[in-house]
Amino acid sequence: MRTPPDPSWLSTGPRLLLPEHLLLPDGPATGQAVVVADGRFADLGPREEVIARNPHLTAQDLPGKLIMPGFVDAHHHLTQTFGKALAFGEPSEIFKRIWVPLEGALDTELIYLAAKAAALEALRGGFTTVVDAGTRSPGDIGAIARATEEAGLRTVLGLICNDAAPGADRAEIRKRAERHLGAWSGHALTHPSLAISIPEAASDEMLRDTSRMAAEAGAVFQTHVNEHLAAVERSLVSRRRRPLDLLHHLGVLGPQVLIAHSTLVTPDELMMLRDTGTAVSYNPVASQWKGNAVAPATLMQSLGIRFGIGTDGTRSDGFRLVDAAEAVQRIAFGLGTGDFSCGAGWTWLEHATARGADAAALGAVTGEIALGKAADFLVVDIDVPEFSPSWDLVWELVRLGNRDQIEAVFVAGALRLWQGWPVDWDGKALMRRMAERAAKVIASAPIQRIHSRSTEHRSAMRLVAGGNQ
Repeated sequence: MRTPPDPSWLSTGPRLLLPEHLLLPDGPATGQAVVVADGRFADLGPREEVIARNPHLTAQDLPGKLIMPGFVDAHHHLTQTFGKALAFGEPSEIFKRIWVPLEGALDTELIYLAAKAAALEALRGGFTTVVDAGTRSPGDIGAIARATEEAGLRTVLGLICNDAAPGADRAEIRKRAERHLGAWSGHALTHPSLAISIPEAASDEMLRDTSRMAAEAGAVFQTHVNEHLAAVERSLVSRRRRPLDLLHHLGVLGPQVLIAHSTLVTPDELMMLRDTGTAVSYNPVASQWKGNAVAPATLMQSLGIRFGIGTDGTRSDGFRLVDAAEAVQRIAFGLGTGDFSCGAGWTWLEHATARGADAAALGAVTGEIALGKAADFLVVDIDVPEFSPSWDLVWELVRLGNRDQIEAVFVAGALRLWQGWPVDWDGKALMRRMAERAAKVIASAPIQRIHSRSTEHRSAMRLVAGGNQ
């Protein structure tokens, strides 16, 4: 049974925490204390010193607990929540047959419901920040911000600026982008971003303009690049360049750019990413479930290419994400070269937290436990059989960590989740409300699935097997 949080956890005032372990930028440390005040890490260091500097605060002792930075999801689609399982087992480029039709059927209320449900999933999985790539829905994008803020999730909110469709008003798209950047500038939990779905969905001029506007605003410009063979081939036919090469040729790449996927990359394209300071979202579960390839993340690490780790809306579970990040690299690249460490554990935790925040242009805001940074953190129970005896906490978190060990989730210093559920709103009521609307939405959207559902496939296989006897 879920136990209610101690009233001290619900306090919004300054708190002095004494965890058994504190995950700092250089690794886990013991004998440390941290002070959270005004939504930020106000003090940290050896226990005796921090306690002495803060005699007015009552210490909260946390034996058997680890305090670590919240995970940063570098690539998400918050309005695709209703259709997650519809994409399972489907071939690549499901955006054309599932996501675009689904998002097109969402009104403003459904955008709100989908985004809030996705925010709840993210928080349950230990994510305190998500980067939303934008929605194609005709509903109000402000509903996404309202939903994520109510849930207490830090969000990079993408606005899609595609202009390749016939009749697109480029001047109006630019004005809308400027309004979006201005509306959320300096906001506490919502950070603006501009996006192009894929390079072929925009003109050369719009690609340049959105990247430039994002750079001038200190925001991120997002696009999906070099994910599937079909998209690479279409770009070669229509633009005579591969998608990433096209962006480089147009002068679009730069430190403000966050490229989703980059799985099909040539050596020259890797140099383009490195030399321009462009960031990548490495999405290992997306590669497992629907991709044509795996981004060479360990090579990117060695080359100094900036990258975060993203879910691509697959499943919002931070510990399973870092496990997948390491496992996919080992299978795709490590096995053939005898690389048994494949990042040595710390690589994946770092890129799922601090490096992910950097990729999302939030490195000065969140991603690590450091003085002045936003108090976006997890309280993780490590007094469990899987971590006993403990020899290498970082590797254990990557390969053995579980979502059910996350006891508390804090964003901007406020308790958002306790034992997997919100403390100030009704997550179960949201699920019931979603269930009431989801069936009708899925039925009305012109979704095209290639494969039958799992139980139908099983029945078909039994018939085939019976006919061969």
